[in-house]
Amino acid sequence: MFAFSLKKTLLSTAFFALIISSSFASKEVSIESQTYNPVPSIMHHISDSHEWHLWGEGDQSFSISLPIILYSNSFHFFMSSAFRHDENAKHIVTSKESKFVNLHGKIYELDSGETELVFDQEHQLLNASIPLDFSITKNVASMLIGLVLLLLVFIISGFKAKKNNGAPSGMLSFLEPIVLFVRDDIVKPNIGKQYKKFLPYLLTLFFFILINNLLGLLPGSANVTGNIAITLVLSCITLIVTNLSGNKSYWGHIFNPPGVPLALMPIMIPIELVGIFTKPFALMIRLFANISAGHIIILSLISLIFMAQSGLGNIAAWGLSPVAVIFVLFMDLIEVLVAFLQAYIFTLLTSLFIGLATVEHH
Repeated sequence: MFAFSLKKTLLSTAFFALIISSSFASKEVSIESQTYNPVPSIMHHISDSHEWHLWGEGDQSFSISLPIILYSNSFHFFMSSAFRHDENAKHIVTSKESKFVNLHGKIYELDSGETELVFDQEHQLLNASIPLDFSITKNVASMLIGLVLLLLVFIISGFKAKKNNGAPSGMLSFLEPIVLFVRDDIVKPNIGKQYKKFLPYLLTLFFFILINNLLGLLPGSANVTGNIAITLVLSCITLIVTNLSGNKSYWGHIFNPPGVPLALMPIMIPIELVGIFTKPFALMIRLFANISAGHIIILSLISLIFMAQSGLGNIAAWGLSPVAVIFVLFMDLIEVLVAFLQAYIFTLLTSLFIGLATVEHH
């Protein structure tokens, strides 16, 4: 199993380096004028967007168009390819007499009658507003792909389990130990007798984070769990489930902490109330920071090759390439571990918070 994973990681790293290289190398960097700055390319690769960009820049780029869905007085539907990739002349899309423009990943609606873009001294668009955006972005498309993969895997495994009278085989032999691990080693010990009530949510949470972590390691993929909006929603769901499940003992410890003198109640009660929100906040930041940091490190290591080329020439770039690729391979192996580890930690802490809210004190 490890050898198979290592082969896949090596292949993934080679494709990853090829895609990033073609993207970075297309930005004609003058060796004499300046050292290559990798920050814009790195931020572009880890950010969400209205199209799925794979490689290249400008007219030589290859991107998958995604649906744009906007609401401003009425719904507007068109594809992201309607926006031209030109930093100097932004293409204005007209839909139902409304005009839209895409600037730095945000879509604006021009004021009625406006045909030109007006900016202030800080380069803020003055004659436009931001409509409600329900578009299928790269992150949303990646989550839908993850959803389809999970459904296929579990439905096929379920049919095989019924056919074989529960005997694990194929994909089921890989999934069953993970499901049992989540149930017996994460959920049941932390929640107790009521664990079955929360098991479907916690299994869904674990596999959702895991599949998106793993998909994020593929070349040209989306950075779903490295997007703070996604981790915010996951932590908010945990916050809602935890507090709606809280019993009298849980709320009693918050509004009437046992053993606390009356004089300290005005201090302890606000601290306990803040603690309700700091727990899911920590979940949000932990997942976001760990996944984003891994992607940034891998992209930074690849960027060292192009920084060496722009600063020292092609010989330095070729000399540094093997070292950079080895470190990228090492980071890819660590990221596979982190993908499982972060799904485990998020599910474990969620189970712990639910268990603290539902435990019966005697």
